[in-house]
Amino acid sequence: MTRGILLNGPERRRKWHDSQRREIVSLAFSPGSSVTEVARQFDVATSLIYRWRDQFLAASSGVSFSPALLADGPAGPGLESGTGLITIDFKIGARVSIGAGASLELVSAIMKSLR
Repeated sequence: MTRGILLNGPERRRKWHDSQRREIVSLAFSPGSSVTEVARQFDVATSLIYRWRDQFLAASSGVSFSPALLADGPAGPGLESGTGLITIDFKIGARVSIGAGASLELVSAIMKSLR
């Protein structure tokens, strides 16, 4: 014989305050912790914990997109051909460097992939 749960009313969604969300995310991603176990403990979906983490990271990063304009043509005054370097550092520790001799197509492809 199997058991089931009969829901005879409107679906209820819990409202989590930001402080509760932060606590759950903090517990889920602390060293030695498991997102699945924390999700079970608080009876919440693991996908919701990941979504909350992404929202908190996006809100706290303060990073915004700045479009880069590329133009064909000679280098500006005082710049020698082949000198210079574009370096982009990311908060996660990654770094992308593009040499001045890179073609417009290569720079465009790199910038598009970083979106």
